[in-house]
Amino acid sequence: MTMSELREERISVGEGHDARDIAALIRPARTVGRPGTVWLGGYRSDMAGSKAEAICAHQASLGAGSVRFDYSGHGVSGGEFTDGTISRWLEESLAVFDRFADGPQILVGSSMGGWIALRMAQELKARGQDDRIAGIVLIAPAPDFTAELMEPELTDEQRRALDTQGYFEEPTPYGPDPNVYTKALFDDGRENRVLDGVIDLNAPVTIIQGMEDPDVPWKHALRLVEHLPSTNVDVQLIRDGDHRLSRPEDIARILAAIDRVAEAA
Repeated sequence: MTMSELREERISVGEGHDARDIAALIRPARTVGRPGTVWLGGYRSDMAGSKAEAICAHQASLGAGSVRFDYSGHGVSGGEFTDGTISRWLEESLAVFDRFADGPQILVGSSMGGWIALRMAQELKARGQDDRIAGIVLIAPAPDFTAELMEPELTDEQRRALDTQGYFEEPTPYGPDPNVYTKALFDDGRENRVLDGVIDLNAPVTIIQGMEDPDVPWKHALRLVEHLPSTNVDVQLIRDGDHRLSRPEDIARILAAIDRVAEAA
């Protein structure tokens, strides 16, 4: 089957000084019946990563559609990274979904993108559009990571930096530039918590989590399960898996999880 054309799109989200230019890559479906996928990347990641590329190619090989994009301040989208918050990136995710996703979709969220996927599903349910979500696949999901994983570990120096300059920097093994965490991100994160009650979703959820993940402990994934009332939750723990889960065998697991959701839809 010939793959459908990969289309570059840009949309503006927000108004006035808050407007930002969001870049997306859309591959329209060539057949009907199989749900599309919407890729939601992690903190400081972009839509050109190996997992996002593999999902797009896999969907195309089956005639199904896919959507991926860069949050503001990420990749080739506009906006300042340090202006980013969960609410801001959630707004962009919903705008891309509304504009480019046709029919039922599988939300695929990696790390922070897992948090945004859950918040998207909540917002779509509140709109009465939960039938648009065929399923959710979460890769090393980091819901509430600011409050649950970071705040308890902040040093006195980092807390002072948040109070005095509004941010702190931290080295990362994933690139030459340090990660930047802002006070706005922490404050907004508290307003978007999902681990403080029941996450009422109608869609099946698959969680794929490495047990050697240095950033998101595997027990965090199990805690997430406690907040998902549905019995249709599958958890796959990879004994030697890291945070990225980008090895060929990891990507094969992710694609298989997407296929299971699509076949059941």
